[in-house]
Amino acid sequence: MAGFTVTELVMVMTIIGILTAIGVPSFKYVTASNRISSEINALLGDMQFARSQAIKQGLTVTVCSSSDGATCNTGAAGNVWHTGWIVFLDSNGDQQVDNGEQIIRVQPAFNSNDTLTSVGSYAAATYNRLGYAPTWNGLTINIALHDVNNSPVYTRCLAITASGSVSTEKAGAGNPICS
Repeated sequence: MAGFTVTELVMVMTIIGILTAIGVPSFKYVTASNRISSEINALLGDMQFARSQAIKQGLTVTVCSSSDGATCNTGAAGNVWHTGWIVFLDSNGDQQVDNGEQIIRVQPAFNSNDTLTSVGSYAAATYNRLGYAPTWNGLTINIALHDVNNSPVYTRCLAITASGSVSTEKAGAGNPICS
């Protein structure tokens, strides 16, 4: 008669338990890392889209944080980007959606509890018709993404220079402001 002994069954269960204990934390890291990358890359893509549209259209294009998908956030709410953002043709460059200015992209709020906030008081990035993003003080605009636990291993930063180039990086990878 063929079958399993209790000892063999216990050994198999032990091996399964060990593999599960090793695999589950790794799986959590991978899923959280993918979510964070997806969120920061959405903003990166819209910044690059805004720059290309500014050059293509020969007009000023602004990307601003927006809770309602129709107007730019102002005040303290302007620093908060995880509630969503919009890309629009900003004919007068005032970083506010005025009558006749077309919204060309809308990003809704994150489904997660991650936070995306500007370092400093940047509620918008504006690209001129040459693709430059003048910051009015020559500094780089930094927007930091933190997971719900504010864990440095997941922190990402989006940097926009006055020349209009946009990049992302992990915290501590070179941009001292992104932490």
